[in-house]
Amino acid sequence: MKKLILFFILFTASLNAQDKIKVNLNNPNSTVLTHWYFLQQDSYEPTKAAATIYGYEGEEAVEIALKLKQIFEGKGLKIDFNKIPADSVYTDSTRILDKHRFVLFPLQLPTIYVEKIGSNWYFSPETTNQINEIWADVFPWYTEKLLQMIPDVGHKSVFNIEIWKYLGFALLLICCALLFYVLQRLVYFLLRKVQYWIVHYKNDLLNIALKKLARPVVFLILMGFVKVVLPSLFLPLDVNNILFLAINIMQTVFWIYVFLKLVKVVMNIYSIYAESTESKLDDQLIPVLNNFLSGLVVFIGFLKLLTILGVDPVTVVAGASIGGLAVALASQDTVKNLIGTVMIFLDKPFHIGDWIEAGTVMGTVEKVGFRSTRVRAADTSIFQIPNSALAEMVVNNKGLRAYRRYTTNLGIRYDTPPDLIEAFVVGVRKVIELDPGTRDDAFNVEFIGFGDSSLLILLNVYFHNLDWNTEQASKHKLHMAILKLAAVMGVEFAFPSTTVMIEQFPEKKNAAVQYNVDDKRIKQIIDDINKPS
Repeated sequence: MKKLILFFILFTASLNAQDKIKVNLNNPNSTVLTHWYFLQQDSYEPTKAAATIYGYEGEEAVEIALKLKQIFEGKGLKIDFNKIPADSVYTDSTRILDKHRFVLFPLQLPTIYVEKIGSNWYFSPETTNQINEIWADVFPWYTEKLLQMIPDVGHKSVFNIEIWKYLGFALLLICCALLFYVLQRLVYFLLRKVQYWIVHYKNDLLNIALKKLARPVVFLILMGFVKVVLPSLFLPLDVNNILFLAINIMQTVFWIYVFLKLVKVVMNIYSIYAESTESKLDDQLIPVLNNFLSGLVVFIGFLKLLTILGVDPVTVVAGASIGGLAVALASQDTVKNLIGTVMIFLDKPFHIGDWIEAGTVMGTVEKVGFRSTRVRAADTSIFQIPNSALAEMVVNNKGLRAYRRYTTNLGIRYDTPPDLIEAFVVGVRKVIELDPGTRDDAFNVEFIGFGDSSLLILLNVYFHNLDWNTEQASKHKLHMAILKLAAVMGVEFAFPSTTVMIEQFPEKKNAAVQYNVDDKRIKQIIDDINKPS
């Protein structure tokens, strides 16, 4: 009795299993499931799968159904039935034409979709009419001839994969190794030609960057070659899915690497250009641009990786937009500083090395970064000024001066004779004219008035060199020349003092300085100054 009950239970279960999947064309999910299920090895009934093909019958419909399966397997595309709608009146609202249809793989195979015709869902007439063209796009031209050339021994299976497929995969790897050896030199040669055609520059750093760029470019070419050839091996869907996923990830990684190296090549070319310009701000722009472009490449590459791993591209773009907006709102100061950085590089109010005055800050510009500008003061302390604030300040760029102006007063004693004063002024003028560090066409040396304890001679000169340190050295040289001139001529400089006149006292000598104002002597001193050194 127990055996009879067990028999009926197993018999009923087997009937339910056989009736579980039937030809059902009521909605997109059931139509795709019908096509896929009846072409599997353990449930192979191609005539039932062919029921999903509209407008064709018999062997022609079966052939189309088989080619559809081969296309999915050749591209390594797994059908996720959880994402296929089971609504019989499903409408594709994402398309321009609002129709009852569903595209299985919008990015990879946009022309293959199911469509509602009458009360049932079928693979669309557009899909079935173009099936041969779609199949030819997936499989290389030699595929059919290759299948005919394989002997019977090659069709024997090892681990459910035929022997000829192992041999074909090994042959593909050997071809890739040979192509890599040839293409590496060819691509490097072409990159150098293209680079020299765009810009006529050559240096070791650029050549190294091009060599590093050539290798990933070759890998990208080889991976593209593998993606074209791989479908002709008719590997199982699971194997193709893993291989294509790995290739797509590697392609994205290599594209990121290629663009990073391309950024480096562009920055090397730009650095050569920047060296040829007088502006040092161009040199400072190189690391800023390099960091920005590198970050942009990595960010876009990361988004691409997310789409490869199955994240919806619309979701990725929307997430990036919302995330970017959230970051922007949360870091308004950073965004303002970034905009300020852009304005500084566009307007170029100063260059690296310029001495500027911005608000209460005075110093030499050392670096312009993404967020702030570094200014070193005369006491060597560092000021970090936010670029947003700096872009709005009134900047006095002393580094853009054509010359450095230097003004001072020379105070000589009140008892200096007028003739000696005139000769001393002429002598100082000659010293300035002969000094290569000063302008000889724009200076002033004049007796301008009477001070509290000295006669004032204005000294106003302009130095050629704009560097602060060089300016101090030029001042030193000029001061020493004036001191030597004064010593030779007998001119004494005054300092605050009180003179008590005691010359009327008995047996006391006059305290006044005895000046030598002989005309011949003074003329000889001026002539000695004019003599070339």
